[in-house]
Amino acid sequence: MVFTPDTRQSLAAVVNLVNTLPGAADRDRLQTVDDLDAFLVVNPYTGSIHRTAGTISALRDVRGRLHALWEVDRVGAVPLVNEMLHDSGALPQLVIHDGYDWHIHATSDDAPLSTRILAEGAMAFVDVIRSDEYDRIRVCSADDCECVYVDYSRNGSKLYCDTGNCGNRMNVNAYRARKARGTA
Repeated sequence: MVFTPDTRQSLAAVVNLVNTLPGAADRDRLQTVDDLDAFLVVNPYTGSIHRTAGTISALRDVRGRLHALWEVDRVGAVPLVNEMLHDSGALPQLVIHDGYDWHIHATSDDAPLSTRILAEGAMAFVDVIRSDEYDRIRVCSADDCECVYVDYSRNGSKLYCDTGNCGNRMNVNAYRARKARGTA
């Protein structure tokens, strides 16, 4: 599966934003300006960014909408993506700046960060839908994790997210269970 660098970057930002949602045993990881700054270190955005409670609140509001993309199939994602594009006033245009090659900005640089993430995330999902790769939009298979991810593996066999070392933890659990049964 080959996506352009800006699509992968937008998908990563959406994954990272959705994964700030509180899980079964995890707190909300987007509550403070420090949390926002930590998000922005991993997911850099150009343009106007206001490090305020209002920005954090708006981001918290859109992450639920983005999370819904992991709860539907390819066909079910289409109306969600179209609504996101409409609500964000997306007007895609090609831009080049700051060492990045040609890529798409779906909104103006002075649009609120939440609007930019929603629009660019929706545009990235357009690519996923159009390339018929929606089966790679996944929720972690670890029994104690609810994080989301996009499977970029060559054969599409990835089962666990990269957020909490889930793959290693589940392999250790399976090994211990086999050892306890005497089949290790």
